[in-house]
Amino acid sequence: MIKDGKILIGKAEDLEISLLPSQMNRHGLIAGASGTGKTVTLKVIAESLSELGVPTFIADIKGDLSGMIRQGDPEGIQGRLESMGIEDYEVRSYPVHFFDVYQDFGHPVRAKMQEMSPLLLSRIMDLTEAQEGVLNIIFRVAKDMELDIIDLKDLQAMTAYVGEHSKDYTTTYGNVSKQSVGAIQRKLLQLENEGGDKFFGMPAINIDDWMTTEGGLGMMNMLECEELFQHPLLYSAFLLWLLDELYNRLPEVGDAEKPKMVFFFDEAHLLFEDAPKRLVDKIEQTVKLIRSKGVGVFFCTQTPSDISPAVLAQLSNRIQHSLRAYTPAEIKTVKQAADSFRQNPDLDTAETITNMKTGTALVSVLDEDGAPTIVQKTKILPPRSSMVIAPEETVRRYIESDSIYGKYEKAIDPESAYEEMDAIYKREEAERQAEAEAKEQAKIQAQKEKEAAREKAKREKEKAEWGNRLAKKAQNKLENEALNTGIRSARKFLKELLK
Repeated sequence: MIKDGKILIGKAEDLEISLLPSQMNRHGLIAGASGTGKTVTLKVIAESLSELGVPTFIADIKGDLSGMIRQGDPEGIQGRLESMGIEDYEVRSYPVHFFDVYQDFGHPVRAKMQEMSPLLLSRIMDLTEAQEGVLNIIFRVAKDMELDIIDLKDLQAMTAYVGEHSKDYTTTYGNVSKQSVGAIQRKLLQLENEGGDKFFGMPAINIDDWMTTEGGLGMMNMLECEELFQHPLLYSAFLLWLLDELYNRLPEVGDAEKPKMVFFFDEAHLLFEDAPKRLVDKIEQTVKLIRSKGVGVFFCTQTPSDISPAVLAQLSNRIQHSLRAYTPAEIKTVKQAADSFRQNPDLDTAETITNMKTGTALVSVLDEDGAPTIVQKTKILPPRSSMVIAPEETVRRYIESDSIYGKYEKAIDPESAYEEMDAIYKREEAERQAEAEAKEQAKIQAQKEKEAAREKAKREKEKAEWGNRLAKKAQNKLENEALNTGIRSARKFLKELLK
């Protein structure tokens, strides 16, 4: 509910508790055990942002937020409003874009694989530094070959290709080990099994379609996550890609009167649970930097300890619903949650956390100077839209009448690395055959030249032998002639002597 330009979320006795739109990009936390009212709080904040003309992104894990497209039941919330002294609270519906990575309950959500940096992919897939280096080489080889990596099978094809040609690329790009290639292929297979073949592709989602208003109300972009959250690798890939895309595209805004967009990540523990340190580091960096682009992020989870300490330190607006504490570990968690607030001298925070009713929360928000207010036990307003899940058929009709319906529904599979790889292999095979034929021809030619040289040498030898025989014959003839001449001369001399 918007009152005096602020987001009224509830009342602590007679004190109104409000979020300041100018402080929404300082991020927030909505925590509490299951069934304590986190979803109601999320809806109240998201509805108010919509009324301010601020678009939101909501990861709907439990599938119970589709009621946003229908107005609430005025009679069902009247008692709560009266108990809070709230008047002029009208029920209403809100504009929603429904999205679904698996394309069953919303517009398809796709991203081009090459738009997700190798660094981000490496952290999502928990690759080692050596494997990350090989992934960078794979993308570089594709770029040098002028091949697009659009979908998952493109990257799988390029990975196999670089692995097969590892010796050719090691000198130019760096070492490409078979082990690293194999590890990348296994991670890509895992991503495919989780539905990555549907997420990566075209037409890619245009973020501008999310940052819109309809009838002056900020668009609620709702991602169906009932299936997606069961696949943490793909869930993390999508959310980090989205934040990274916004960070890279949006200009710096400094201090603004209201955020450009606010994200609500339900079941936030999925982003951190068993996540590799490199991935957590990336989440921390993104959350820290994206506030300068006017983007706020609210994490919804059961306990603050689900969030990494570095990210938790960035969440300035805090709403803590009831927690249960029976075991020593749970008692410790309650104490940590209580200690994270600016203390109220009139309130035993730790005791209150375990005794609050559903729909009540401990709230501390940022004031005009950016300082946290003291914690207050706050009764949360009811949402204006319906808390009842909208019938599936109603949601489908709503999607089909949506302003962006048809823009993303039909997948496009352009000529990219996978499609061109067959021609590349054929060309390389033709080149190998041509090279083999050239070698064979060279071998035949060398053999012919060798035979010719042998024949020439043989002829020259025979010629030389023939010449030698002729010379010897001539010499013999000369010698015979010389001998005959000598005999005749001797006979003549004897005749002359005998006379």
